[in-house]
Amino acid sequence: MPDAKIPLPSVRRFPSYLRILLQKKDMGDKNISATQLAEELGLTPIQVRKDLASTGIEGRPKVGFSIDELIGSITHSLGWDNLTEALIIGAGNLGSALAAYNGFSAYGLKIVAIFDKDLDKIGKNVGDLVVQPVDRINQYIRSNRVTIAVIAVPANQAQATADMLIKCGIRGLWNFAPVNLKVPEDVVLQRTDLAASFAVLSVMLRRKYREETEWNDDEEVF
Repeated sequence: MPDAKIPLPSVRRFPSYLRILLQKKDMGDKNISATQLAEELGLTPIQVRKDLASTGIEGRPKVGFSIDELIGSITHSLGWDNLTEALIIGAGNLGSALAAYNGFSAYGLKIVAIFDKDLDKIGKNVGDLVVQPVDRINQYIRSNRVTIAVIAVPANQAQATADMLIKCGIRGLWNFAPVNLKVPEDVVLQRTDLAASFAVLSVMLRRKYREETEWNDDEEVF
């Protein structure tokens, strides 16, 4: 898991740093400066240096940071160098897409099982997994010591699903259902709100369109 001393805003930026670093490495680059990273991500060099310093890696004057060292340090700080297993509840369109996605392994996450209560879905293949009935979840969690679960069920089923998973021993929930869940303090909850993400995209797009329209109007005047 991420180092508790690293600020969460820095942790949220780490995947973006890692994406740029991997791209630069593929291009054959060996070093990168804080200024380069800042320009790529729309940040300030000071912020980048502060974030990277929290991983224990320091840059060298006129050389910058070793890309390989940064990749290793960020990956370790995020806990992505140790594979974490998780299961999915809900084999609908979203749950099935998440289960079939092969990119999670790059983040140190492996989806090991998927469950659903729909008899029409049970026994069917989703990627490399076979949908299992929900009444097997408790046994599976106990036997395999899985501590993370992805919730991809309808909103009206999400809280009951979360309660059931917590009773079975789950301590980390990644919630994709469009609802706020209530969990005990010893359970870590992360919600991915697709509606909120789209709302930001929609507003930014309208603002961009408005700016371009105003610029074109001004241009016509002259």
